[in-house]
Amino acid sequence: MMYLQVAAGLILLLVCGELLVRGAVALAEHFNISKLLIGFTIVAFGTSAPELVVCIQAALDGAPGIAVGNVVGSNIANILLVLGAPALIYPLTCDSKSAFRDSLIVISGSLLFTVLAWTGIIAFWQGLLLVIMLTVIIYLAYRRARKEGDLSADEALEEYEENMPKTLWVSGFFIISGLIGLVIGSRLLVTGAVSIATEAGVSEEIIGLTLVALGTSLPELATSLIAAFRRHGDVAIGNVLGSNLFNITGIIGVTSMVTPIAAPEQILHFDLFFMLAASALLILIFHLKKPIGRALGGFLFISYLAYVLSQFMGISGVYSVAMM
Repeated sequence: MMYLQVAAGLILLLVCGELLVRGAVALAEHFNISKLLIGFTIVAFGTSAPELVVCIQAALDGAPGIAVGNVVGSNIANILLVLGAPALIYPLTCDSKSAFRDSLIVISGSLLFTVLAWTGIIAFWQGLLLVIMLTVIIYLAYRRARKEGDLSADEALEEYEENMPKTLWVSGFFIISGLIGLVIGSRLLVTGAVSIATEAGVSEEIIGLTLVALGTSLPELATSLIAAFRRHGDVAIGNVLGSNLFNITGIIGVTSMVTPIAAPEQILHFDLFFMLAASALLILIFHLKKPIGRALGGFLFISYLAYVLSQFMGISGVYSVAMM
Protein backbone atom coordinates (compact mmCIF):
# COMPACT_ATOMS: atom_id res chain seq x y z
CA MET A 1 0.00 0.00 0.00
CA MET A 2 2.80 2.43 0.89
CA TYR A 3 4.47 1.86 -2.48
CA LEU A 4 1.17 2.64 -4.21
CA GLN A 5 0.94 5.80 -2.11
CA VAL A 6 4.37 6.94 -3.27
CA ALA A 7 3.59 6.09 -6.91
CA ALA A 8 0.23 7.87 -6.77
CA GLY A 9 1.82 10.87 -5.07
CA LEU A 10 4.54 11.16 -7.72
CA ILE A 11 2.02 10.88 -10.57
CA LEU A 12 -0.18 13.56 -9.03
CA LEU A 13 2.82 15.85 -8.49
CA LEU A 14 4.03 15.46 -12.07
CA VAL A 15 0.60 15.85 -13.70
CA CYS A 16 -0.69 18.63 -11.46
CA GLY A 17 2.60 20.53 -11.60
CA GLU A 18 2.21 20.55 -15.38
CA LEU A 19 -1.41 21.74 -15.11
CA LEU A 20 -0.39 24.55 -12.79
CA VAL A 21 2.34 25.84 -15.12
CA ARG A 22 0.19 25.63 -18.26
CA GLY A 23 -2.72 27.38 -16.56
CA ALA A 24 -0.51 30.11 -15.09
CA VAL A 25 1.27 30.71 -18.42
CA ALA A 26 -2.07 30.98 -20.25
CA LEU A 27 -3.42 33.38 -17.63
CA ALA A 28 -0.31 35.56 -17.82
CA GLU A 29 -0.43 35.71 -21.62
CA HIS A 30 -4.14 36.54 -21.44
CA PHE A 31 -3.16 39.71 -19.52
CA ASN A 32 -0.38 40.47 -22.05
CA ILE A 33 2.54 39.89 -19.69
CA SER A 34 5.79 39.64 -21.67
CA LYS A 35 7.03 36.18 -22.56
CA LEU A 36 10.47 37.00 -21.17
CA LEU A 37 9.02 37.83 -17.75
CA ILE A 38 6.79 34.73 -17.83
CA GLY A 39 9.80 32.56 -18.60
CA PHE A 40 11.84 33.98 -15.71
CA THR A 41 9.04 33.83 -13.15
CA ILE A 42 6.00 31.63 -13.77
CA VAL A 43 7.73 28.82 -15.66
CA ALA A 44 10.75 28.85 -13.36
CA PHE A 45 8.70 28.80 -10.15
CA GLY A 46 5.99 26.52 -11.51
CA THR A 47 8.33 23.74 -12.54
CA SER A 48 9.73 23.68 -8.99
CA ALA A 49 6.27 23.53 -7.39
CA PRO A 50 6.30 19.74 -6.77
CA GLU A 51 9.57 19.92 -4.82
CA LEU A 52 8.29 22.93 -2.87
CA VAL A 53 5.04 21.36 -1.67
CA VAL A 54 6.82 18.09 -0.82
CA CYS A 55 9.37 19.94 1.32
CA ILE A 56 6.75 22.02 3.11
CA GLN A 57 4.57 18.96 3.74
CA ALA A 58 7.52 16.94 5.06
CA ALA A 59 8.69 19.78 7.31
CA LEU A 60 5.19 20.29 8.73
CA ASP A 61 4.91 16.53 9.34
CA GLY A 62 8.13 16.56 11.35
CA ALA A 63 10.19 14.74 8.73
CA PRO A 64 13.16 17.09 8.09
CA GLY A 65 15.17 14.22 6.65
CA ILE A 66 12.75 13.99 3.75
CA ALA A 67 12.46 17.77 3.37
CA VAL A 68 16.19 18.56 3.31
CA GLY A 69 17.08 15.23 1.72
CA ASN A 70 14.73 15.94 -1.17
CA VAL A 71 16.52 19.19 -2.02
CA VAL A 72 20.09 17.96 -1.52
CA GLY A 73 19.37 14.64 -3.26
CA SER A 74 17.62 16.40 -6.16
CA ASN A 75 20.62 18.67 -6.71
CA ILE A 76 22.96 15.68 -6.72
CA ALA A 77 20.65 13.77 -9.08
CA ASN A 78 20.37 16.78 -11.39
CA ILE A 79 24.13 17.04 -11.85
CA LEU A 80 25.11 13.38 -11.98
CA LEU A 81 22.01 11.71 -13.46
CA VAL A 82 20.12 14.42 -15.34
CA LEU A 83 23.29 15.53 -17.14
CA GLY A 84 25.00 12.14 -17.23
CA ALA A 85 22.21 10.10 -18.83
CA PRO A 86 21.50 12.50 -21.75
CA ALA A 87 25.23 12.83 -22.47
CA LEU A 88 25.29 9.09 -23.16
CA ILE A 89 22.88 9.79 -26.04
CA TYR A 90 24.57 12.87 -27.47
CA PRO A 91 27.35 15.17 -26.14
CA LEU A 92 25.98 18.23 -24.34
CA THR A 93 27.43 21.55 -25.47
CA CYS A 94 26.50 25.09 -24.44
CA ASP A 95 27.75 28.66 -24.10
CA SER A 96 30.61 27.89 -21.70
CA LYS A 97 30.90 31.50 -20.53
CA SER A 98 27.27 31.81 -19.38
CA ALA A 99 27.24 28.25 -18.00
CA PHE A 100 30.41 28.95 -15.99
CA ARG A 101 28.86 32.15 -14.63
CA ASP A 102 25.61 30.40 -13.71
CA SER A 103 27.42 27.46 -12.09
CA LEU A 104 29.32 29.96 -9.88
CA ILE A 105 25.95 31.43 -8.83
CA VAL A 106 24.60 27.95 -8.05
CA ILE A 107 27.57 26.98 -5.89
CA SER A 108 27.40 30.36 -4.11
CA GLY A 109 23.80 29.60 -3.15
CA SER A 110 24.80 26.08 -2.13
CA LEU A 111 27.60 27.40 0.08
CA LEU A 112 25.23 29.87 1.75
CA PHE A 113 22.74 27.06 2.42
CA THR A 114 25.54 24.86 3.82
CA VAL A 115 26.63 27.61 6.22
CA LEU A 116 23.05 28.18 7.37
CA ALA A 117 22.48 24.43 7.80
CA TRP A 118 25.57 24.16 10.03
CA THR A 119 24.25 26.90 12.31
CA GLY A 120 21.57 24.45 13.45
CA ILE A 121 18.00 25.52 12.73
CA ILE A 122 17.21 27.36 9.50
CA ALA A 123 14.66 29.86 10.78
CA PHE A 124 12.40 32.44 9.13
CA TRP A 125 15.00 35.20 8.70
CA GLN A 126 17.53 32.78 7.19
CA GLY A 127 14.92 31.48 4.77
CA LEU A 128 14.06 35.07 3.87
CA LEU A 129 17.76 35.69 3.14
CA LEU A 130 17.77 32.78 0.67
CA VAL A 131 14.58 34.01 -1.02
CA ILE A 132 15.99 37.54 -1.32
CA MET A 133 19.15 36.11 -2.90
CA LEU A 134 17.04 34.21 -5.45
CA THR A 135 14.93 37.30 -6.21
CA VAL A 136 18.01 39.45 -6.86
CA ILE A 137 19.53 36.78 -9.12
CA ILE A 138 16.31 36.47 -11.15
CA TYR A 139 16.02 40.24 -11.49
CA LEU A 140 19.61 40.59 -12.71
CA ALA A 141 19.20 37.67 -15.12
CA TYR A 142 15.98 39.20 -16.48
CA ARG A 143 17.69 42.56 -17.00
CA ARG A 144 20.66 40.95 -18.71
CA ALA A 145 18.45 38.84 -21.00
CA ARG A 146 16.37 41.87 -21.92
CA LYS A 147 19.46 43.94 -22.68
CA GLU A 148 21.21 41.23 -24.71
CA GLY A 149 18.07 40.02 -26.50
CA ASP A 150 18.42 36.52 -25.04
CA LEU A 151 15.53 34.37 -26.31
CA SER A 152 16.14 31.33 -24.08
CA ALA A 153 13.27 32.26 -21.76
CA ASP A 154 10.94 32.64 -24.75
CA GLU A 155 12.03 29.24 -26.03
CA ALA A 156 11.18 27.68 -22.66
CA LEU A 157 7.54 28.66 -23.26
CA GLU A 158 7.20 26.89 -26.61
CA GLU A 159 6.40 23.48 -25.11
CA TYR A 160 3.73 24.92 -22.80
CA GLU A 161 2.11 27.00 -25.52
CA GLU A 162 1.46 23.96 -27.73
CA ASN A 163 -1.30 22.59 -25.47
CA MET A 164 -2.17 25.67 -23.46
CA PRO A 165 -5.76 26.34 -22.33
CA LYS A 166 -7.43 28.86 -24.63
CA THR A 167 -10.01 30.47 -22.33
CA LEU A 168 -9.77 32.29 -19.03
CA TRP A 169 -11.99 29.89 -17.09
CA VAL A 170 -10.11 26.82 -18.32
CA SER A 171 -6.86 28.48 -17.25
CA GLY A 172 -8.32 29.04 -13.80
CA PHE A 173 -9.48 25.42 -13.67
CA PHE A 174 -5.94 24.25 -14.53
CA ILE A 175 -4.45 26.42 -11.79
CA ILE A 176 -6.92 25.36 -9.07
CA SER A 177 -6.74 21.68 -10.05
CA GLY A 178 -2.96 21.86 -10.12
CA LEU A 179 -2.73 23.40 -6.66
CA ILE A 180 -5.17 20.91 -5.11
CA GLY A 181 -3.42 17.99 -6.80
CA LEU A 182 0.00 19.14 -5.62
CA VAL A 183 -1.19 19.26 -2.00
CA ILE A 184 -2.78 15.81 -2.19
CA GLY A 185 0.18 14.35 -4.08
CA SER A 186 2.72 15.71 -1.61
CA ARG A 187 0.71 14.27 1.29
CA LEU A 188 0.61 10.83 -0.33
CA LEU A 189 4.30 10.92 -1.21
CA VAL A 190 5.53 12.05 2.21
CA THR A 191 3.28 9.63 4.13
CA GLY A 192 4.27 6.74 1.88
CA ALA A 193 7.97 7.62 2.06
CA VAL A 194 7.91 7.72 5.88
CA SER A 195 6.15 4.33 5.94
CA ILE A 196 8.73 2.82 3.57
CA ALA A 197 11.58 4.13 5.73
CA THR A 198 9.99 2.64 8.86
CA GLU A 199 9.23 -0.69 7.18
CA ALA A 200 12.68 -1.02 5.58
CA GLY A 201 14.51 0.07 8.71
CA VAL A 202 16.35 2.92 7.03
CA SER A 203 16.41 6.59 7.94
CA GLU A 204 13.99 9.14 6.50
CA GLU A 205 16.91 11.14 5.11
CA ILE A 206 18.04 8.17 3.00
CA ILE A 207 14.56 7.87 1.51
CA GLY A 208 14.49 11.63 0.94
CA LEU A 209 17.94 11.65 -0.67
CA THR A 210 17.13 8.77 -3.03
CA LEU A 211 13.50 7.78 -3.66
CA VAL A 212 11.84 11.16 -3.11
CA ALA A 213 14.66 13.16 -4.72
CA LEU A 214 14.74 10.93 -7.78
CA GLY A 215 10.96 11.08 -8.13
CA THR A 216 10.81 14.87 -8.00
CA SER A 217 13.76 15.08 -10.46
CA LEU A 218 11.93 13.07 -13.14
CA PRO A 219 10.63 16.21 -14.97
CA GLU A 220 14.18 17.55 -15.26
CA LEU A 221 15.42 14.15 -16.47
CA ALA A 222 12.68 13.94 -19.11
CA THR A 223 13.41 17.50 -20.30
CA SER A 224 17.14 16.81 -20.56
CA LEU A 225 16.65 13.52 -22.44
CA ILE A 226 14.37 15.24 -24.96
CA ALA A 227 16.91 18.07 -25.30
CA ALA A 228 19.68 15.53 -25.99
CA PHE A 229 17.63 13.85 -28.72
CA ARG A 230 17.04 17.29 -30.29
CA ARG A 231 20.76 18.22 -29.94
CA HIS A 232 19.91 21.08 -27.56
CA GLY A 233 22.58 20.63 -24.91
CA ASP A 234 22.21 24.23 -23.74
CA VAL A 235 18.60 23.50 -22.74
CA ALA A 236 19.61 20.47 -20.67
CA ILE A 237 22.43 22.31 -18.89
CA GLY A 238 20.35 25.45 -18.29
CA ASN A 239 17.54 23.26 -16.94
CA VAL A 240 19.86 21.68 -14.35
CA LEU A 241 21.51 24.92 -13.24
CA GLY A 242 18.18 26.72 -12.90
CA SER A 243 16.56 23.85 -11.01
CA ASN A 244 19.47 23.54 -8.58
CA LEU A 245 19.42 27.26 -7.84
CA PHE A 246 15.67 27.22 -7.17
CA ASN A 247 15.97 24.12 -4.98
CA ILE A 248 18.69 25.45 -2.71
CA THR A 249 17.41 29.01 -2.35
CA GLY A 250 13.71 29.21 -3.19
CA ILE A 251 12.49 25.85 -1.87
CA ILE A 252 14.61 25.75 1.29
CA GLY A 253 13.95 29.46 1.78
CA VAL A 254 10.17 29.30 1.51
CA THR A 255 9.95 26.07 3.53
CA SER A 256 11.95 27.51 6.42
CA MET A 257 9.76 30.64 6.33
CA VAL A 258 6.73 28.38 6.83
CA THR A 259 8.34 26.29 9.56
CA PRO A 260 11.94 26.11 10.87
CA ILE A 261 13.93 23.13 9.57
CA ALA A 262 17.20 21.46 10.53
CA ALA A 263 19.45 19.24 8.43
CA PRO A 264 20.00 15.74 9.91
CA GLU A 265 23.54 14.79 10.95
CA GLN A 266 24.21 12.48 7.99
CA ILE A 267 23.29 15.19 5.49
CA LEU A 268 25.44 17.75 7.35
CA HIS A 269 28.52 15.53 7.44
CA PHE A 270 28.33 13.79 4.08
CA ASP A 271 25.64 14.68 1.56
CA LEU A 272 26.04 18.46 1.68
CA PHE A 273 29.73 18.11 0.85
CA PHE A 274 28.98 15.57 -1.85
CA MET A 275 26.56 18.08 -3.39
CA LEU A 276 29.20 20.83 -3.22
CA ALA A 277 31.78 18.53 -4.83
CA ALA A 278 29.39 17.72 -7.68
CA SER A 279 28.70 21.45 -8.16
CA ALA A 280 32.44 22.21 -8.17
CA LEU A 281 32.92 19.54 -10.85
CA LEU A 282 30.49 21.43 -13.09
CA ILE A 283 32.47 24.64 -12.60
CA LEU A 284 35.64 22.83 -13.67
CA ILE A 285 33.92 21.37 -16.75
CA PHE A 286 32.60 24.74 -17.91
CA HIS A 287 35.90 26.48 -17.09
CA LEU A 288 37.73 24.05 -19.37
CA LYS A 289 35.10 24.73 -22.07
CA LYS A 290 34.68 21.04 -22.78
CA PRO A 291 31.40 19.42 -23.88
CA ILE A 292 29.89 16.79 -21.61
CA GLY A 293 30.63 13.82 -23.88
CA ARG A 294 29.79 10.15 -23.54
CA ALA A 295 32.85 9.31 -21.43
CA LEU A 296 32.17 12.11 -18.93
CA GLY A 297 28.44 11.35 -19.06
CA GLY A 298 29.18 7.73 -18.21
CA PHE A 299 31.35 8.84 -15.28
CA LEU A 300 28.56 11.10 -13.95
CA PHE A 301 25.94 8.37 -14.37
CA ILE A 302 28.06 5.71 -12.61
CA SER A 303 28.88 8.21 -9.86
CA TYR A 304 25.18 8.68 -9.19
CA LEU A 305 24.59 4.92 -9.01
CA ALA A 306 27.53 4.64 -6.59
CA TYR A 307 26.12 7.48 -4.48
CA VAL A 308 22.70 5.83 -4.19
CA LEU A 309 24.33 2.48 -3.40
CA SER A 310 26.42 4.10 -0.68
CA GLN A 311 23.25 5.32 1.02
CA PHE A 312 21.78 1.86 1.42
CA MET A 313 25.11 0.16 2.20
CA GLY A 314 25.66 2.61 5.05
CA ILE A 315 28.90 4.01 3.64
CA SER A 316 27.72 7.61 3.98
CA GLY A 317 26.58 6.91 7.53
CA VAL A 318 29.96 5.45 8.48
CA TYR A 319 31.67 8.49 6.97
CA SER A 320 29.47 10.92 8.90
CA VAL A 321 30.13 9.09 12.18
CA ALA A 322 33.88 9.19 11.51
CA MET A 323 33.69 12.95 10.94
CA MET A 324 31.92 13.58 14.26
